[in-house]
Amino acid sequence: MSSHNGGPTLKDVAQLANVSIKTASRVINDDANVAATTRAAVLEAVESLDYLPDPAARSLRAGTDRTVGVVVDSIGDVFFAQLVAKVEAVLEDAGYRVLIASSNRIQQRERDTVQNLVQRRCAGIIVAPTSRDSLAGMRLRDVPVVFVDRVGDLPAAQSVVADDFGLARLATEHLIAHGHKRIALLSDVPGIETTRNRHEGFRAAMAAADLPVDERLIRPDCPDASDVMRAITALLALDEPPTAILSTNSRLSLGVVPALHQFGRTDIALVSYGDFAMAETLSPAVTVIDHSPEAIGDMAAKALLARLQPGDKALSDAPRHPPCQHS
Repeated sequence: MSSHNGGPTLKDVAQLANVSIKTASRVINDDANVAATTRAAVLEAVESLDYLPDPAARSLRAGTDRTVGVVVDSIGDVFFAQLVAKVEAVLEDAGYRVLIASSNRIQQRERDTVQNLVQRRCAGIIVAPTSRDSLAGMRLRDVPVVFVDRVGDLPAAQSVVADDFGLARLATEHLIAHGHKRIALLSDVPGIETTRNRHEGFRAAMAAADLPVDERLIRPDCPDASDVMRAITALLALDEPPTAILSTNSRLSLGVVPALHQFGRTDIALVSYGDFAMAETLSPAVTVIDHSPEAIGDMAAKALLARLQPGDKALSDAPRHPPCQHS
């Protein structure tokens, strides 16, 4: 017995187990109100026929799939890879599968991906938006959306973010307190709000200390670690090179460390916005702002679950801001 496409159907399972299609469906959907003998018969038929439930058909019957879509800049980025891994772990523990996609910071790609996730009836969506209004005007069919790492502007949506301005200011104040006046700032292109906020936090700390900002020390042209060597080379060639560097993400910090070692300039202080492997074991050790992707991912997943499972008090009482601290 098989369906027209060559695979066994729910009807085949029901016939082999000698039960109704409705009863077979209840067993497959783990309904507790099924007799043990009936459940055993259906599961034996499932195994015998090697039957696989059709998730698309189940989502049509239920109204939504037990799948959550996650859209980030790039799953190849170390920060987002760790964030997504935590999101996936939390959601899978709650019985949801996760579909992960990269926007590559292209707004139209982000919108197309989100629209596709809505059309396939995903239960909810977590997205790191390319801009505050990147999903404006979209028809999302009341699918709950949680923005992560950046604020998104969408009715009824929630954003789980760190205090990028405050933490960048804290990092700069740390360097100033240790006597540094010529502090370089390395970042990717400040088109993303988080990056802009980190720039503003840096400038606010410099202004509060009455220190001028030499614009030659601001390098907002490092989208990847591979761009860092060029920037470091130019900074060290200045008449007055920086005595300290603030790297605005761990991806860039992974390029700064070998570049400074290659030039033999480990005397230049480095603060990394975001921890990275072996930061504390390097010589000299690197000071980091613990902008934890796991903490942010955990809270984003729980914020979405609170919308998917509104009766769960533990989820609805969960804090909304990850504990990012200076270390």
